[in-house]
Amino acid sequence: MQLVIEKLTKTYSNGVRALDSVSMTIPTGMYGLLGPNGAGKSTLMRTIATLQEPDSGSITLDDLDVLSEKTRVRQLLGYLPQEFGVYPKTSARAMLDHIAVLKGITNRGERRDIVDAMLSRVNLQQHAQKAVSSFSGGMKQRFGIAQALIGDPKLLIVDEPTAGLDPGERNRFYNLLAEVGENIIVILSTHIVQDVKELCTQMAIVHQGRLLFAGTPGDAESELSGQIWQKSVSKAELKEIEERFQIISAKLVAGRPLVHIHHADDPGENFELVAPDLEDVFFARINRLGESATQVAS
Repeated sequence: MQLVIEKLTKTYSNGVRALDSVSMTIPTGMYGLLGPNGAGKSTLMRTIATLQEPDSGSITLDDLDVLSEKTRVRQLLGYLPQEFGVYPKTSARAMLDHIAVLKGITNRGERRDIVDAMLSRVNLQQHAQKAVSSFSGGMKQRFGIAQALIGDPKLLIVDEPTAGLDPGERNRFYNLLAEVGENIIVILSTHIVQDVKELCTQMAIVHQGRLLFAGTPGDAESELSGQIWQKSVSKAELKEIEERFQIISAKLVAGRPLVHIHHADDPGENFELVAPDLEDVFFARINRLGESATQVAS
């Protein structure tokens, strides 16, 4: 199974172009959609999930036209939005039972078995009678995956699923998503590079509504091989470095900025060549787009 997106475009009434002729092919497995906040990821996810219409373009799931056969798509879809509401006094078991009814599972015994299995799968069986509104952030996300998986979806969309989770909850969530992603299409939309690096075999980078890269994380990193240089500098030196080189990241390590620059050859000045990582790719691609926009404007 694969999801094919072709020339998808969406401009909102305020003039913001959220999607600018985006095309990509998403195969079975974990697919990372990486971009900063406001990049257009949520617009793309909502469009795939049949929650809004694009201005133009097409989406097909195998031979199914996603934009015109919405009812059929929803039968195959599991969706975990960045934020989701629940009835405040309703238990996890009752909420999952209600969602199963909405997904067409009308047999009470079948629903009970499915709900029990889902609660066990996401390790919430001991909290089945608690109101979902009382759950911690990690528990809510696990509940969110449970409701998304009811009905045996062929396509699962999760939007910023690990934002706000502590390291332990994030690892548990990683393991659950990796297990789910073995047999279906899972689209993971995030601005957290680590999520994509640890989970996804294929990925795309989106910024300002445009597709900047599509391929494997390894291919993305290899494109910058021999071009990422690192140096620890004082805070006073940082401004001078910014004026002379293309800095793609600078983070404090032991109280000093550790600078990564993108340079085709040795910049000298005691910069050290380092292997690029996915964070370098992410920032280098975004910086490149910003430079292109500046050149066009000038």
